[in-house]
Amino acid sequence: MSALSLRLPNSLHARARELARREGVSINQLVSAALAEKMSALLTEEYLETRARRGSRTRYLAALAQVPDVEPDQADILVAEAPNKRLQPTKARRKPKTKRAARKRLRG
Repeated sequence: MSALSLRLPNSLHARARELARREGVSINQLVSAALAEKMSALLTEEYLETRARRGSRTRYLAALAQVPDVEPDQADILVAEAPNKRLQPTKARRKPKTKRAARKRLRG
């Protein structure tokens, strides 16, 4: 384990001390956990950006074209809350007649 000298504004240090006390951990543990959470978020963003660059709309549309053109199961149909607070099925969009029409709709 290594040591890190860190300068904090007094107000931030006081709040960290109070949070650590409430959580029943040391300031060191609190700061380590906070840093780990922040690094995780940043590294996840970096990972997703890398994956997105590998993506291809052409490959996406090719994969989508292989999906069977069938109605969803009843359990998979989304519902929206109506003004009278009763759940009503949402209005279904008109299903495209061809795969070409489906791809055109995706392109917007």
